[in-house]
Amino acid sequence: MTASETPDAPLSFRLAYVPGVMPGKWVRIWGERLPGVPLDLAQVAAAEAPGVLTAGDADAGLVRLPVDRDVLSAIPLYTETTVVVVPKDHLVTAADEVSLADLSDEVVFHPLDDVLGWERPPGRPAVERPATTADAIELVAAGVGVLVVPLSLARLHHRKDLTHRPVTDAPGSDVALSWPQDAHTDLVEEFIGIVRGRTVNSTRGRRQDAPEQRRGERDDARRKPAGGEKSTGQKSTAQRGTARKSAPQKKTGGQKGTGQKSGARRGRPGRRS
Repeated sequence: MTASETPDAPLSFRLAYVPGVMPGKWVRIWGERLPGVPLDLAQVAAAEAPGVLTAGDADAGLVRLPVDRDVLSAIPLYTETTVVVVPKDHLVTAADEVSLADLSDEVVFHPLDDVLGWERPPGRPAVERPATTADAIELVAAGVGVLVVPLSLARLHHRKDLTHRPVTDAPGSDVALSWPQDAHTDLVEEFIGIVRGRTVNSTRGRRQDAPEQRRGERDDARRKPAGGEKSTGQKSTAQRGTARKSAPQKKTGGQKGTGQKSGARRGRPGRRS
């Protein structure tokens, strides 16, 4: 029984994901491969995701690193580009990309739900830290300062009056698939296979009896052609035996016929005398 299965509820898989992460592709593949197992999605704040997993409120999660590796397993998936979000008429937009040094004179918001884990945030600090990234975006739109975030969050909070540019030397945000170490279930392994791009025929993460079943099928396939080959071989042997028996007759007949013709040639001069 998995973490998400109870005697009174159908089998299901609960997946938590943090803002900015788009699990749609993997959810679609899950539905194609395991149509009888519902996948329940729950968006949680990045800071809350590890606690949701350790509490057993989700079977796995698409989270932002780091996580506590003593209690959670994690497979890094990708590292996001970091961008600075600015008004469309900001001087930063004159360049294709910027560095942290280019932002040294800017008020750079550092919201309480920041996911970049700065040792020292760039630029000049704001008078007060915004509570959320969404609040910081509103302040950027008001022309009060700028915001440095992963690209996915800039897209999530897109506004027509704002744009963004890559920050070449800013830390990136690592996204990972994570789950409790003591709850590595069959369904978790199925989802690991999906995010890693395993094919539906892959043996990893499948039922333990699946390889035995496949070996049995291969053995059956071998036995069927073997029987056919034996039968064909017996017929061929009989045919070869028949061919060997008939071959001398044809050869002898040919020699006898040749002898008759030779005798006829030898007898013709005698008749002329």
